[in-house]
Amino acid sequence: MTSHPALAPSHVAVITGGASGIGFAAARAFAERGMRIAIADSDAEALKAAGQVLAALIGDANVLAVQTDVSRRDEIAHLHEAVIARFGKVHVLMNNAGTQPGSAIFWPQDNWERTLAVNLGGIIAGTQLFGPEMIAHGEPALIINTGSKQGITTPPGDPAYNVSKAGVKAFTEALQHELRSTKGCKVTAHLLIPGFVFTPLTARGRVEKPDGAWTPEQTVDFMLERLGAGDFYILCPDGETTRALDEKRMAWAMGDIIENRPPLSRWHKDYSEAFKVFLGKD
Repeated sequence: MTSHPALAPSHVAVITGGASGIGFAAARAFAERGMRIAIADSDAEALKAAGQVLAALIGDANVLAVQTDVSRRDEIAHLHEAVIARFGKVHVLMNNAGTQPGSAIFWPQDNWERTLAVNLGGIIAGTQLFGPEMIAHGEPALIINTGSKQGITTPPGDPAYNVSKAGVKAFTEALQHELRSTKGCKVTAHLLIPGFVFTPLTARGRVEKPDGAWTPEQTVDFMLERLGAGDFYILCPDGETTRALDEKRMAWAMGDIIENRPPLSRWHKDYSEAFKVFLGKD
């Protein structure tokens, strides 16, 4: 597997939401490549445990764990200062922290504010605070933002989450355009779009991984493979959904605009049969 040049021994990776799930799996994968690791998470207990595991792999001096609420720009600024003070520069920024407390259009307001502040605001602030120095040091570097298929097909049920992840997609697309248009810039941006992954965020009280779900490690392995290939959109399959099925769902969603159908027509009673027929096409 070809590796991205930013993923090199002694290089520095910063992962938010790094104490569990996809973030911790990424931190371990980077550590196994000899990188120095900074993890940030709002859960102090999980952060301490994750830091100990990483330290056992690469040594205390190569691990930094900083409790961080990414909904607060000042806390991300503190994380940035701590990372630069310890390691000097950053080669990989993985804006991965996320939350999904649930929402409906008209309530609850706290859930809307928290979801947008963490899932979208944290990614914007993380990029803005770390990005300029990553460009300035002139070495190959990556900014990986964790999105969601729900930010593309926007299924009914949790509009705040959908809005936040749709924003992540739009922001990361704009970021990559900015980076590729910056003379001499060796930083690239990538949108990680996980499939069904069994993590603390998705467990919903379950203790055993459903058969159709991928593990965080499978997701990170796929991410690393596609980073090596240079993909911007890292669209992950899982045990239930193939890439071909994802592509058809996304094409149908865009077709709502092109064909002037009602929004979310996939779930509209007058179009549900047509969608089933569409899925059956070669």
